Amino acid sequence: MADIKDPENTILMELKDGTVVIELLPDIAPGHCERMKELARSGSYDNVCFHRVIDGFMAQSGDVRNGNMEKDFNLRMAGTGGSDLPDLKAEFSGIPHDRGTLGAARSQNPDSANSQFFINFQDNHFLNRQYTVYGRVIDGMEHVDAITRGEPPASPDRMISVKVAADA
Repeated sequence: MADIKDPENTILMELKDGTVVIELLPDIAPGHCERMKELARSGSYDNVCFHRVIDGFMAQSGDVRNGNMEKDFNLRMAGTGGSDLPDLKAEFSGIPHDRGTLGAARSQNPDSANSQFFINFQDNHFLNRQYTVYGRVIDGMEHVDAITRGEPPASPDRMISVKVAADA
């Protein structure tokens, strides 16, 4: 596994094929990083599906309201919700949407990100400065590459568990 420099700002995401290690970028997007840690620590991301996975683009997950495959799951609703916490203000930066970066999903309103996020399968620089980048995969990107494709996938993959490395 990757050398973890800052366990308090590292996420361990367990997928069907193994662990994805995500280094958060609190200096760039402190609000988004805090939100991910808060939802991870409450267990809210556990069993949440990847509801939008586009080959050559990205894998999206994080709908804690409608995406939990163990709790009143409705695949048609997955991707339409967030969390009970308030939406976040955009934290746009010059960090490019490179392969493996974590971006905040949102609606047309730049300040509408909440719990959903996506992981870029490739460099998607057309997203630069329009979506908040707040982390990057430092280990396990091959497990992200193996996520079942679809909008939504017929049988979606899920985040089995999401933890802050400091707590693991």
